[in-house]
Amino acid sequence: MQRKKLVIIGNGMVGHHFVETLVQSPAAQSFDITVFGEEPRPAYDRVHLTSWFETRNPEALSLASLDFYRTHGIDLHLGDKAISIDRTHKIVRSEKGIEVAYDILVLATGSYPFVPPIPGHNQEYCFVYRTIEDLEAITQAAGESRIGTVVGGGLLGLEAAKALQDLGLETHVVEFAPRLMAVQLDEDGGAMLQRKIEALGVGIHTGKNTRNITPGKFQRLKMEFTDGDALETDLIVFSAGIRPRDELARQTGLEVGDRGGIVIDDQCRTSDPDIFAIGECALWHGQIFGLVAPGYQMARVVADLLSGREAAFTGADLSTKLKLMGVEVGTIGDSHGRTPGAHSYVYKNEADEVYKRLIVSQDNHKLLGAVLVGDSSTYDTLLQYYQNGIDLPQPPDALILPNTEAAPTGLGPDALPESATLCSCHNVTKGQVVELIDQGVAALADIKAETKASTGCGGCAGLLKSVVDAELARRGIEVNKDLCEHFPYSRQELYHIIRVEQIRTFDELLEKHGKGLGCDICKPAVASILASYWNDYVLSDKYFKLQDTNDYRLANLQKDGTYSVVPRIPGGEITPEKLIVLGEVARKYKLYTKITGGQRIDLFGARLEQLPHIWQELIDAGFESGHAYAKAVRTVKSCVGSTWCRYGVQDSVGMAIFLENRYKGIRAPHKIKMAVSGCTRECAEAQCKDIGVIATEKGWNLYLCGNGGMKPRHADLFATDLDDETLVRIIDRFLAFYIRTADRLQRTAAWMENLEGGLDYLRAVIVDNKLGICAELERQIQHLVETYECEWKKTLENEEILKKRFRFFVNAEGSDDNVVFIEERGQIRPATLEEKRRIKGIPIELEKAS
Repeated sequence: MQRKKLVIIGNGMVGHHFVETLVQSPAAQSFDITVFGEEPRPAYDRVHLTSWFETRNPEALSLASLDFYRTHGIDLHLGDKAISIDRTHKIVRSEKGIEVAYDILVLATGSYPFVPPIPGHNQEYCFVYRTIEDLEAITQAAGESRIGTVVGGGLLGLEAAKALQDLGLETHVVEFAPRLMAVQLDEDGGAMLQRKIEALGVGIHTGKNTRNITPGKFQRLKMEFTDGDALETDLIVFSAGIRPRDELARQTGLEVGDRGGIVIDDQCRTSDPDIFAIGECALWHGQIFGLVAPGYQMARVVADLLSGREAAFTGADLSTKLKLMGVEVGTIGDSHGRTPGAHSYVYKNEADEVYKRLIVSQDNHKLLGAVLVGDSSTYDTLLQYYQNGIDLPQPPDALILPNTEAAPTGLGPDALPESATLCSCHNVTKGQVVELIDQGVAALADIKAETKASTGCGGCAGLLKSVVDAELARRGIEVNKDLCEHFPYSRQELYHIIRVEQIRTFDELLEKHGKGLGCDICKPAVASILASYWNDYVLSDKYFKLQDTNDYRLANLQKDGTYSVVPRIPGGEITPEKLIVLGEVARKYKLYTKITGGQRIDLFGARLEQLPHIWQELIDAGFESGHAYAKAVRTVKSCVGSTWCRYGVQDSVGMAIFLENRYKGIRAPHKIKMAVSGCTRECAEAQCKDIGVIATEKGWNLYLCGNGGMKPRHADLFATDLDDETLVRIIDRFLAFYIRTADRLQRTAAWMENLEGGLDYLRAVIVDNKLGICAELERQIQHLVETYECEWKKTLENEEILKKRFRFFVNAEGSDDNVVFIEERGQIRPATLEEKRRIKGIPIELEKAS
């Protein structure tokens, strides 16, 4: 059979999803596929565009690799814009002069940011917020600016405002409508959202019509409004909505709407039956859909049609849940209550800044829409009522009122019908998940891989997990959470046993609740639990055999067999005298020195037998162990704060030193990093730490559960404007609760993502004392603070330990002669294998064996 030619114009999220769907369908065998994308890189996740600021790495947003296209034999032209369509001869021409014939053409050209035709809008330092290149330009401009303004108070506008604030700019939002998110929120919801965002330090200016942009007197630009007001700013980001990219369609004579958009029917066909349009460029029944999920639905419809199956696009649910500058917002269905006969239930708590509104049918039985601001914890439940037409409990307002004994607890996964859509982005139903489990696919990760559920916007992750867990439980399948073969308990359960039974040793725990001799998994895990509960000396006779290599030597083992030495430098503050000591020690023992990301100085190349001598000199100079070798609280990074910085509003160094001295060395399931910034410019990068503290005019904002590493996660804003005492109290509780309940080697970010109820539950436990354990959590941390000892100082006092643990040969003095250094840039580095062979004159094979 002769293959037809399929050309796709557009390699955005929808265009790529179409390709992904197509190659998995029978139609893949029928077409030679060519794709044109005008951006220089393959499709990336534009929904999470703002997360680019966390890594500045475009690869982190990538949805596809070039290998994907090569593997499927797809001819991909990147950085090459399609500029014309010859419908008579069925040819697409590109900017680079490429001509490709087609039998079927799919337009996935997306949209462009709408910039109001304000005089002065196109001058320097005026940007849009659409592509990675836009973000790079904004970042560069922010480096030479103090004030930034976003034009547009919708979803993307508030995302852009967050980006400007994260870049350290005084941030303003100018909105033409009388409230923020006017399309999604009603008047009260918009007002509540505005109050919450203003509390974060962002200036909100609603009902403002900009008539001119001119050079400013004090800042670079001046925005003049029609009401006579003005706002001076250094840069402007336009995010005032989108317009469909329909210029190619217009040029070639396809039907377009009066206000733009390529007209399509229910099969996504344009006025030319051989040309389809999908995504934000398509106009369906007079509607342009600015969300990715409807575009994905259109892509699947066209893939089905090309496979010979019947399919139709019948509209899309525009419900959405998101977090805007840390503020939870959710809207479902008819959020404005425009359905005839509809009536509302409203819960408004101005003290806690929570607003919830249900719009229900005239007979009170069906949910028509909802608005949630400040607390979207009921979103998933409400969405299922809405999407699946489930009868509401009576009275319906129990769904949004604070929990009472009379209130329903929510819609569990068992109540969902098989047809319930769990993931709107990838159109995954509960029935599909159940079918996979019936086929033996039981792991959550495998179900995600098979269905792509929760890999789009991610909003359904919690619901998906609860459905999978419920289905596994229904089949009598128990999810094994045993720590290892020696203990039939999870780490959390073992912590509970140790606490309740006051167990102090591994042997006692093994005898009462385990079997066998233990292993490299359970021994360090139990050692960590015992240390975080009792805080005894980790190298004492009853504990030292449990420790892993780094804890056993109180140093980090390096690739050449030497160790690194990292003394504590609280808050990154160090005197000249101590700096000189570090330099002298490094010079005396010929150590490589490097400043770490946590504002400490790392000394590399120490031989095992040198460690006590090095540490003796450091302890004598007033240093303490930095616990870089341990799964423990390590560093508290800080900026110089209000003492030196003209932007600082609080003493960030003082707070960082206090926090580091309070929590230093506390053992935990994984390492814990902290930071304190003196203002919202965030020079200490607190929002990528497990615990981040940022100064405000009124106190401190607390961020939790962020991290860098292989899978970076931005921390969540947990509490605002805290005084010193409250800040420390909440951190005490957070640390103790994490230590109690996290799995082995689980960082706070992963712990939070797996915590049922997420941030809301955590807030209920450690702020509202829902479980009644806060006093106990505080006592636990206070015990650890009061029993702290520098492990190296204690070790140096024990001659027996020094003799047994810090010598290379058990029965003789001497050193590891396999350690060879090369001098480079004025310091040492480990020699490569070839260099060692050359220096020592021995064969590589001997080197490996030695």
